[in-house]
Amino acid sequence: MLDPELNAFLQYWDEEWAALTPGASPKERRAFFEIMAKGMRLTTPDDVETDDVRWIDSPDGPVRVRIFRHNFGGMQPSLIYMHGGAWTQGSPETHWDITSRVASWNRQTVISIDYAKAPEHPFPSALNQCASVLEWTFANAGTLGLDREKIAIGGDSAGANLAAALSLKFKGTAQHLRALLLIYPVCDFDLSRPSYKENHDGPLLKVAGMEAVRAMYCPNPENLKNPLAAPLLAPDHSDLPPTFIAVAEHVRTAVTNWSTVAAGFSQLRAG
Repeated sequence: MLDPELNAFLQYWDEEWAALTPGASPKERRAFFEIMAKGMRLTTPDDVETDDVRWIDSPDGPVRVRIFRHNFGGMQPSLIYMHGGAWTQGSPETHWDITSRVASWNRQTVISIDYAKAPEHPFPSALNQCASVLEWTFANAGTLGLDREKIAIGGDSAGANLAAALSLKFKGTAQHLRALLLIYPVCDFDLSRPSYKENHDGPLLKVAGMEAVRAMYCPNPENLKNPLAAPLLAPDHSDLPPTFIAVAEHVRTAVTNWSTVAAGFSQLRAG
C-alpha cells in the first residue's frame, strides 16, 4: 500500500522510463535520466548558492563536485553527499532538489560529488574518488568556510552505500566525521535475503535490475564480499559516526484469521 501522492509519482516515473529503448546503453540511460530529472526539478531555494563547481584530483582521475552553500555566511557545518543511481547514472544535477534543500533547511554547505560511473569505472573507482573529495574537504575546510568539526557524509541508495563504505574506510583516522546520513542504503548484495524475495517486483527497483547493476559495479564476484562494497559485511561496526538511516515506505497488508473469530474479529479487513 502506497501513499496516493507517491503512487502517482511512481506511475509517472515508470511511464517516462518506458519511453527508453529496453536495450539502451548505460551512457544513453544516463543522458535520459539527466533530461528527465531536469524536467522535474523544483525551484531552488533563494537562500542557497549553487554556482561553485570544483574539480578534485583523485587516483582514479579528476572528480567534479558542485557546492550548495547557504548564503548566511560564516563557518558552516557541511554534508558531503553522494547521489543515488545504481552506481551507473545520476549526478549532482539529478539530485539538485535534495542537496539544495538540505543546504537551505540546515543553513549549511552541501558538497555533491559527480563520482565515476560503472560499468566503465567499476568498484572501487567511485569510492576512491569520494574518498579524495572527503580528504580535500577536510584539508580545505577553512578556505571553504566550513567548520572542520562538523563535517558529515551521506547519500541515497548507491550513494548511501558509498557513504557507509567511507565511514568504514576513515574510521579511526584524523578525518573525524560528525554524522552519517543513509537514505535507503544498499548494504550488501545478497539477493536471497527476505526483503529481496518479498519485494522482488516492487516499485522503482526490481531484483532483476539489482542483479544487473550489481554485475556492473562489481564485475569481479569476489568484490561482492568486500566490506567497502558491501558495508553490512564489515566484521566490526563499532566506533562509526552517529547514523540516521531512512528506509522507503511500502506497507504490505495481510489478513490473519485468529482463533478469536467467535468474538467477531473475522469481520475485520486490511485497509
